[in-house]
Amino acid sequence: MDEKTGKEIPIFFAVDDGYCPFLAVAIQSLVDNASKENTYHIRVLNTDISEENRNELAKYEKNNVRISFDDLSRQIESTADKLYTRDYYSKTTYFRLFIPNLYPQYDKALYLDSDIVILDDIADLYNMDMGDALVAAAPDDVIQFNEAFRAYAEKVVGVADYHKYFNAGILLMNLRELRRFGLEEKFLFSLERVRFAVAQDQDYLNRLCKGRVKMFGRIWNRMPIPDPGIRTEDVKLIHYNLTFKPWHFENILYQDFFWRYAGKTKYFDKISNIRENYTEEERFRDNRMHEELIHLAKLEADCVGDDRESRNGSEG
Repeated sequence: MDEKTGKEIPIFFAVDDGYCPFLAVAIQSLVDNASKENTYHIRVLNTDISEENRNELAKYEKNNVRISFDDLSRQIESTADKLYTRDYYSKTTYFRLFIPNLYPQYDKALYLDSDIVILDDIADLYNMDMGDALVAAAPDDVIQFNEAFRAYAEKVVGVADYHKYFNAGILLMNLRELRRFGLEEKFLFSLERVRFAVAQDQDYLNRLCKGRVKMFGRIWNRMPIPDPGIRTEDVKLIHYNLTFKPWHFENILYQDFFWRYAGKTKYFDKISNIRENYTEEERFRDNRMHEELIHLAKLEADCVGDDRESRNGSEG
């Protein structure tokens, strides 16, 4: 990591009201590991956060930590009917695509999903030198370890190599270059003509940004999937994505880190009640949903011709 800066570090989250308890855990971990030498501006993109949750989350403000709640209802009203989702996702997942144009005062920013815990100073990730890359991100573990998803990433999304398909839940965004590139305009154009069934906004970002992505190590976006190549002591950020939720399932890898920070929030009892009241039927549904997603990726990939050998120069 390089490019030290004393400027404000803008950090974006996007949530609906029901996800505020988990956002609190993420913010707790961010603040606990933040350096006093840096200034952090946490901007919570939303459309419906209650006053009670705003007041609770605002308590994390410190001398060097500022928290803003940015209601995007009006800004996305014209496109809301075009934004499609599946399963448990909400339309807030698309908010990251509007950040460059909505915040012209920033040249660079972090976007973080809320189902995370941060184990190191997030400023170290922000200070990465991006060059002229549009985004910096980590390879998506779920894609890397499943053949159906690998084929989907290459054949349907169109990345040259599935290793370069990134997870958009932890993004360092070069906002200046994304504005020059016209990300929002290109996304809205694509939205009218291409429909991705598996990862929606993440698929669009991979399609639009390919060739201009800086990959960083998975220790900054570590998913709870066993991998002997990554030591726990090296992990800097844990991402409990998809169905890998400690508040739904027992024996999730790295669950102790989540409960450590959850225990320091005012939402601990609420989160514990969610886990205790999560039924076996709901767990079965979640597991089935993941299997259906794999099946969907396979169907999508099977419907597209395969020219990967010629693209890799192994034919003729």
